[in-house]
Amino acid sequence: MNVPLNYENQVADQAKVSRHTIEFINIVNDLWYDRSIELIMFRNPLFNKRAGEVLTLIDYAREFVSKPITIEDALSIAKAIQELDVPPSKIDIGKLAYECHLNPSLCANKIEFVKSKLGDFSNIQDIEPRDVVLYGFGRIGRLLARELMSRIGKGSQLRLRAIVTRGKIDKNVLEKRASLLRVDSVHGDFLGTVSIDVENNALVINGTTVYVISSNNPEDIDYTQYGINNALVIDNTGAFRDDVALGRHMQANGVSKVLLTAPGKGVPNIVHGVNHLNYNPDEVDIFSAASCTTNAITPVLKVLEDNFGIKKGHIETIHAYTNDQNLVDNMHKKYRRGRAAALNMVITETGAGKAVSKALPALAGKLTSNAIRVPVPNGSLAILSLQLGTKVNQDLVNAIMKQNALEGDLVEQIKYSMDNELVSSDILGSTAPSIFDSKATITDDETIVVYVWYDNEYGYSHQVIRLAKYIAKVRRFTYY
Repeated sequence: MNVPLNYENQVADQAKVSRHTIEFINIVNDLWYDRSIELIMFRNPLFNKRAGEVLTLIDYAREFVSKPITIEDALSIAKAIQELDVPPSKIDIGKLAYECHLNPSLCANKIEFVKSKLGDFSNIQDIEPRDVVLYGFGRIGRLLARELMSRIGKGSQLRLRAIVTRGKIDKNVLEKRASLLRVDSVHGDFLGTVSIDVENNALVINGTTVYVISSNNPEDIDYTQYGINNALVIDNTGAFRDDVALGRHMQANGVSKVLLTAPGKGVPNIVHGVNHLNYNPDEVDIFSAASCTTNAITPVLKVLEDNFGIKKGHIETIHAYTNDQNLVDNMHKKYRRGRAAALNMVITETGAGKAVSKALPALAGKLTSNAIRVPVPNGSLAILSLQLGTKVNQDLVNAIMKQNALEGDLVEQIKYSMDNELVSSDILGSTAPSIFDSKATITDDETIVVYVWYDNEYGYSHQVIRLAKYIAKVRRFTYY
């Protein structure tokens, strides 16, 4: 006979968990605003989260590492971090909790445990904040603005100072720009305030002025007139794609670096986490963040190449439609893209297969690729059909991928999904550019098929920000 559950005890336990969760959230916010210390849970942001969202992340952490991680674990470690003299940093509290369970005796004293894990901070140099200009304000530009302003904290890293668009700027235009920033049909409401300053041609985002500048020619702008100096220009327009065209930004007063949010020619194409360290920002002025698909597949391909070797393969991307396609059937320079995007699956080309080799030269000439645009506004899937250099099975492939999602150079890039029912809407809002679907892995000796989901807007935007921080040399101390 089953022992009857004690409902009153369950209610009391739940109230205790809720109190601890609220206390934890308060510490997370205090550390961020007061000391520029950002706590995350296995790559997932904890700042500005509600209690239910935090507990969901705790559940994910528990399942991910197969350890009984609780909100009490997270709270005790957060309190220890609060007591220590930790510099501006980004710390994965999930990993610390996991390591605590691996070494319970060492973890008896939380302050000493955290101190031993984080190490010595004596050689960490102060960060010089960097001005940022968004050149273009479309889908990626607005998401970058949201993230930059939501996570500005004490302003010690990237500071969004201006947005450049074409056409006249008046009250009506500013209102429309503000409205598009406030609300988004895919990503929901902006969790902040947006108003306009007509006199200064500016948006006021969370109380901070961001100038809106009109210009058709990058080289004509004098950013120093707006108090902007040594700026990183993030070009979201897609109009300037090679080193010569992008170099026009460098002719403007107040600009020192340029980052393109698309594949570029004649400039380094970077997938952050894979090949960014190959290029020194002291020596290179213009960078490309490649494409959303390249950022999704390259981290996973790197893991497979490093561990098993890849002989050849084909990449098929099932991609959300974009505003390059027509809403209804109409003329287009490419036949199929002229058909109604929200009604049709549309075969089109992608250069992602070739682009991978710019980050992973070992795969040059080994991959083919194609794409199918499908009737969803966001959320995409890459299917990697590969012939490896050795025989594998599903458990081995998944174990290797899970290990790389837990520790190493790609923990920001790869999220390991254990969900039995993962669909495209579930991955919206993921900060990782690659969500590895472990339940879908197929193996047959040396042949494998793996499925990689990606939020082609939000996940890619976070890769852009990671690369921007590297270029601007404002990366904080990190513990992942």
